[in-house]
Amino acid sequence: MPSRTATLLASTLTLIALLSVALLVPTPYSEMSPGPTVNTLGTYGGDTVIQISGRQTYPADGHLNMTTVRVTGADYHMNVIESVFGWLRHDDKVVEHDTLYPKGQTAEQADQQNAEEFTQSQDSAKVAALDELKIPVPARVIVGAVVAGGASQGLLHAGDVIKSVDGTAVTQPDDVAKLVTKHQPGQKVVFTVVNAADAKGKPADGLPTHQVTVTTRKSDDTGPSRAVVGIQAGVEHLFPFAIDIKLADVGGPSAGMMFALGIVDKLTPGNMTGGKFVAGTGTIDDSGNVGPIGGISLKTIGARDKGAQYFLTPADNCGEAAKDVPHGLTLVKVKTLDDAMAALTDIKSGDTADLPSCTKS
Repeated sequence: MPSRTATLLASTLTLIALLSVALLVPTPYSEMSPGPTVNTLGTYGGDTVIQISGRQTYPADGHLNMTTVRVTGADYHMNVIESVFGWLRHDDKVVEHDTLYPKGQTAEQADQQNAEEFTQSQDSAKVAALDELKIPVPARVIVGAVVAGGASQGLLHAGDVIKSVDGTAVTQPDDVAKLVTKHQPGQKVVFTVVNAADAKGKPADGLPTHQVTVTTRKSDDTGPSRAVVGIQAGVEHLFPFAIDIKLADVGGPSAGMMFALGIVDKLTPGNMTGGKFVAGTGTIDDSGNVGPIGGISLKTIGARDKGAQYFLTPADNCGEAAKDVPHGLTLVKVKTLDDAMAALTDIKSGDTADLPSCTKS
């Protein structure tokens, strides 16, 4: 075989081997890209996104779009070629796998966490929206979860309403922990509760209560000895009418603010956007405070590609978002639901010169 041919053959085989390695060997990276952008006032997958019954609603035909980020799965690692092309693409972002999925977290655990955060986000969005409309939403302390094998297993149950601990009334979940930790491990704590089955969907006042005695145990964490009973206390809200959010295949807490705005729009006459295409993102708590999210630059790209003119941006995300603003999109800085409502009023009227912008110093 001539030396030139042998050299070409060797080079070809080497290239094939390198390409095989690049395709087969996983890297420690995952990819993020713009995900679906869904109008909270419209439909998705054949379902109306926000469904309200038991209260008068009004037509809402504007755009208040929540935004998402699509990520590779917890069990998937990009190969070398995918990573290189991901770094080169403007609309994608390559990140370390562990930033999305901490070590030791399974795909099932990641999905469960996202589902729980999404559910909590919906609950807080409802509370914040009704508070904005001055509609009272009673709340009560419940057993949110019982630790398997813990001191309360078989004694307390998820959904039980906690009226008092050792005779002291509780109004916040933190009250439960404070009262339990007044004890030493091995001492008894007396809970006065309403059974979950009795309290479901009904005010607990006037319902029969009973006492449950739990023997505390020492916590598993390091540090000083601390008494625990193996439950997570939570809050249950009693909404005065039904609000359901139907949105499959979406997880995490980042749509909270947009859900809250969608609920307010449906419960008030008129169109809050004045026909403008408004998108946004941000977590929300029961008091209407808007928090930061991940993947902001990808969400602004997805929103603009869909047609958004304005993007409601959590104040803590403004610095990152302002680094690469899609042409034609105005970033509006918001810290609270009140801020978002005020911005929508200005957008509707066309008086946008003084909108709080992420690009203004």
